[in-house]
Amino acid sequence: MTIQDSGFMMEDGVSCLPCTPEEQKRIVSELKNESERNLKEGNLYFVISSSWFRRWERYVGIEADGNLNQSSDCRLLNVTSLMVAEMPGPIDNSDIVQNGSDCDCKEDEIQLRTMLMEGQDYVLVPQKVWEKLHEWYKGGPALPRKMILQGVYHRNFDVEVYPLCLKLIDSRDESQSVIWLSRKASVSELFQKVCAIRGIEQDKVRIWDYFNKRKHAQLFASNKSLEESNLQMDQDILLEQVDGHQSSRFGMDSTGNELALVSMEPSRSSFTIAGGPALANGHSSGYKSNLYPGSSLGSGLTDIGDSFDAYNSVRKGETRGLAGLQNLGNTCFMNSALQCLVHTPPLVEYFLKDYSDEINTQNPLGMHGELALAFGDLLRKLWSSGQTATAPRVFKGKLARFAPQFSGYNQHDSQELLAFLLDGLHEDLNRVKQKPYIEMKDADGRPDEEVAAESWKNHKARNDSIIVDVCQGQYKSTLVCPVCSKISITFDPFMYLSLPLPSTITRTMTVTVFYGDGSVLPMPYTVSVLKNGFCKDLLLALRTACCLKTDENLLLAEVYENKIYRYLEVPLEPLVSIKDDEHIVAFRYQKTGMEKTKLVIFHRWQEKSTSDYLKSGKELFGTPLITYLEGDQISGADIETAVSKVLVPFKRTHSLVKPRMGKENDFLSDGLDEPCSSSDANTVENAEFEGTLSTDLSLRLHLTDDRVMTFKPLKKDSLFESGKIFGKILRVVLDWTDREQELYDASYMKDLPEVHKAGFAAKKTRQEAISLSSCLDAFLVEEPLGPDDMWYCPRCKEHRQAVKKLDLWMLPEIIVFHLKRFTYGRYLKNKIDTFVNFPIHTLDLSKYVLNKDGQSYIYELYAISNHYGGLGGGHYTAYAKLVEENRWYHFDDSHVSPVNESDIKTSAAYLLFYKRVRSETMMETEEPSQDHSIS
Repeated sequence: MTIQDSGFMMEDGVSCLPCTPEEQKRIVSELKNESERNLKEGNLYFVISSSWFRRWERYVGIEADGNLNQSSDCRLLNVTSLMVAEMPGPIDNSDIVQNGSDCDCKEDEIQLRTMLMEGQDYVLVPQKVWEKLHEWYKGGPALPRKMILQGVYHRNFDVEVYPLCLKLIDSRDESQSVIWLSRKASVSELFQKVCAIRGIEQDKVRIWDYFNKRKHAQLFASNKSLEESNLQMDQDILLEQVDGHQSSRFGMDSTGNELALVSMEPSRSSFTIAGGPALANGHSSGYKSNLYPGSSLGSGLTDIGDSFDAYNSVRKGETRGLAGLQNLGNTCFMNSALQCLVHTPPLVEYFLKDYSDEINTQNPLGMHGELALAFGDLLRKLWSSGQTATAPRVFKGKLARFAPQFSGYNQHDSQELLAFLLDGLHEDLNRVKQKPYIEMKDADGRPDEEVAAESWKNHKARNDSIIVDVCQGQYKSTLVCPVCSKISITFDPFMYLSLPLPSTITRTMTVTVFYGDGSVLPMPYTVSVLKNGFCKDLLLALRTACCLKTDENLLLAEVYENKIYRYLEVPLEPLVSIKDDEHIVAFRYQKTGMEKTKLVIFHRWQEKSTSDYLKSGKELFGTPLITYLEGDQISGADIETAVSKVLVPFKRTHSLVKPRMGKENDFLSDGLDEPCSSSDANTVENAEFEGTLSTDLSLRLHLTDDRVMTFKPLKKDSLFESGKIFGKILRVVLDWTDREQELYDASYMKDLPEVHKAGFAAKKTRQEAISLSSCLDAFLVEEPLGPDDMWYCPRCKEHRQAVKKLDLWMLPEIIVFHLKRFTYGRYLKNKIDTFVNFPIHTLDLSKYVLNKDGQSYIYELYAISNHYGGLGGGHYTAYAKLVEENRWYHFDDSHVSPVNESDIKTSAAYLLFYKRVRSETMMETEEPSQDHSIS
């Protein structure tokens, strides 16, 4: 693949492009906004390598997006590039296409590498943006993709990055071709493309769905989409010529006899997959098994379209419920969740019986019963095929229709799918056809039992299904207003519990605190925080360590290459996003400063040579300082005064002693060991300070941009209106001449300590383990609402940061625990691999339930959804117990194997499925059976 030269020239480092970086940034922003206002099906977007696009963003002054899920090394490379911000060069997509720069394909035949992730590997830009970028930089190759409209009830636009790939097998000569089409393309379009490629007339061909090298259904030219025809990524289709004489060996067995073909077209018989009569509105169901002599259900992979009549014809003594699910392309998340659901005893019993009367086709919140029918058909197939793996193509097709977020072939979250399935099945099977309007009443001091019973009765009046019967419980939610002490109590239903993973392992972090008012020298503080904690925990520890006053705040930031790389302003940013070798600072300022204009001061050594005077990046040193500017109008003199003030602690005549060096982490903070006293530290001899603020003071200051690439000398009479300053941030560069070096000690700004520097006797980190009960305790702990989740107090008539407390009131027959292993911050997505020790037998939840109604709250584990690996990939599997056998099995897509009960507890456990143990069986389950150990 040849990448075109950009065609622009560089002279003395200055671009000869027709647009400046600022103009490029503005043009692209306007074109993106225009595209967003005119979204429609068929719009073209272009795929561009993230590597190239980030270089362009840095060049035009767009800060790197920390949401990218980058490795630490990759991130450092990006930061290094940020310092240079050179012109990006020609567009280069070679790192995201197959065969890279060695590809000699035509541009319309170039395909993307598999498993790419948007944001991390590539970005999508509208057609007009691509045309502008290509006009400016040339390069390529162009990778156009169309926007498609997905969903039935919740329609949304999506760019089809990976079109459907079909492998065409020509039965005439056994040749193979690859066809790329949108999954929204019609079968007629498929016929046209096949005939054009193979040079044959359309009326002389027959095309078969040849999934798994087996004829499933003949395709007929129509407006039906390929997705609706259940065609999957990378599957085979078979071309046969129809001339009255041509006979294909495809579709014959080894003896030359015709093989049976199983139609995937819905049956018109009165038999349905729900086990009852056909539905009058055409939601028929079933797929009749038109089995021809010689057909077999006992070998190979079956499809959901095959008949489930074999449920009653499984060989005597053969174990049921051991069928795997074929991976259709990153569908392990779906397979894992499905195996857990289809091994849920009450659901197995329900869907193996006649449930046709309960299908609700009129519910506007449901899927006209189609999801329940597809799930029921799949469950029957899995419980009827012995150990033959099933390809859930029809079910995946229904999922794509009603939940387009799960369409395509990207990896998804099994918990998110489970939540959708439980809710969707409930609405499709809701026995309430007309939901009554019910006005909710406030508790008003009534007994909890009365309010809870009333809430559950109201809930059941609108929601009544097998899912509610076995999967829904009720919890009590208490909110207390911090101002007027108003108490609000509600009782709400739940279908699963998402439990946090409380960490017990801590890490030490060193942060250097700078004073924005120029009162004290910077001081490093080493604090201990939870390893899996958040920035809010670090801030809380620092507040205590540095004796922060109630009217003060801290602003966390990372310093890299003498610049502020990022601000850590999101309270729930995971601390794992901060590496041990990074340098973190905190700027201490008055809370009132948040409303003022922020002044960022960079430091640069002044070169002797005038030719080097305006060079950028290379001469920067030290840590940027931050202070705040008063007033609506700010002059150059005001800025100079603020800079002088914040430099006062660094005066060489200052009496404060530099922090002593420590043996382990370079600094030893006396502030951690001595009582807090600000009387000495905070008084920096005001008389001396005032004497140094002379109007004749001449600091070499230059206004600069966020990349510190442009410089404009600052004049004392320059005026800035606070309301017109972009982002309310002014940036200046202070050039240090011999005079400043003599007057101030810059060593305090240099050589910041790392977040953590391991000592010589560093202890080996132990493997952390927590219990399921500690996760439940963390879920039920009282805590204040976040600032983005304020509660409207009816007494104060204002939104308040109320204190919230959850309690379990009523537990369902089936309870699902979701272990929250994934944390999402502004700069990093992280997975917690902590081992959670959970009971397999006799999980006693009695102490957690407020409602003492005499029911048993003893539970037994019967299924687990596991996730291995990291975010954006990884692999899902499931463990499920066959209750009749009292034996556990491992379901890894198509592969199913027995597993010892002692081996099912791993750090990969993600979803835990428990069923209530009734008193008559409790004694049997207290002692796990040893009869089925695996040698």
